[in-house]
Amino acid sequence: MTEFPLLFLALGMVLLAEALLARYEVLVYTAGWRTATGELPHGLPYARGADPNRPPAAYLVYLDGIGKRRFTDTRDGGRLVKALLDKAPEVRVLGQVQPYSPLADPLADRPVWAWLRRRAQILLFLHNVMQIFVAADRRYRPLYNRAVGTQIARQLRLAGYRPGSGIPVVLLSYSGGAQVATGAVKELHARLAAPLLLITLGGFHNGANDLTHARRLHRLTSDADWIERLCLILFPQRWPAARGSGWNRAVRAGKITTHRLDPATHMGRRSYISPDARLPDGRTYLDHTADTVVRLIREPLSP
Repeated sequence: MTEFPLLFLALGMVLLAEALLARYEVLVYTAGWRTATGELPHGLPYARGADPNRPPAAYLVYLDGIGKRRFTDTRDGGRLVKALLDKAPEVRVLGQVQPYSPLADPLADRPVWAWLRRRAQILLFLHNVMQIFVAADRRYRPLYNRAVGTQIARQLRLAGYRPGSGIPVVLLSYSGGAQVATGAVKELHARLAAPLLLITLGGFHNGANDLTHARRLHRLTSDADWIERLCLILFPQRWPAARGSGWNRAVRAGKITTHRLDPATHMGRRSYISPDARLPDGRTYLDHTADTVVRLIREPLSP
């Protein structure tokens, strides 16, 4: 019986340490003690897809869920990004943004975390979970939004985006990446004056961020996605009664459209990005998701 109290004590200490570390990074960035770098590892392009010598139809920034730890990794091994590149060759795609690091510093490349990755990989995920709640915390949210918004704007410029060009920027976010995407809107508008389209896939966010400068937000979801439904319960700003929240103001402005991807789940063998699970029409869940995203990108954005 004594093992359980010790287990809970150890878990509590880990959660406390993670909460402090998550706040530390955004405060270090804000204080100017460290600056975010825009440089990528040698050989890694700033964007893939459309010819870099010609203006693309759109720039798409993919903000992955809590599994994001390096410039290159994604929860599905890059299958969703590859499907989008194959289906929409007119789009330039960026997948290297670090949504859970205000310093744009890949978690898995840090010496201490590299050691932990070999011994307690769950802590890497826990760190990113804590970053989502820091990004949602009203005390740190403006700082976090500015830091990651600046990072995204820098990566877009390096990928060839010209502020004021009028080329749409699409923020495609999975799970907790939606908290970062909605938070980056104000900074991206200020720095790039770009038409902004947001697409959330199983989006986990608190609904507090101001979406005034987003043209549209397409919410891709499923009745089988219990994780997304959980955030509708956890965060009062997503409740209909919170009429002043950024989310509900956008709903009243007609900016939010919900698209069903039933019967996909948030993760696992029948997830939105499963290459094996199939719909009655023969398409995989991955193809269904990618087809939906491409269709939404190609729809004209009204002012």
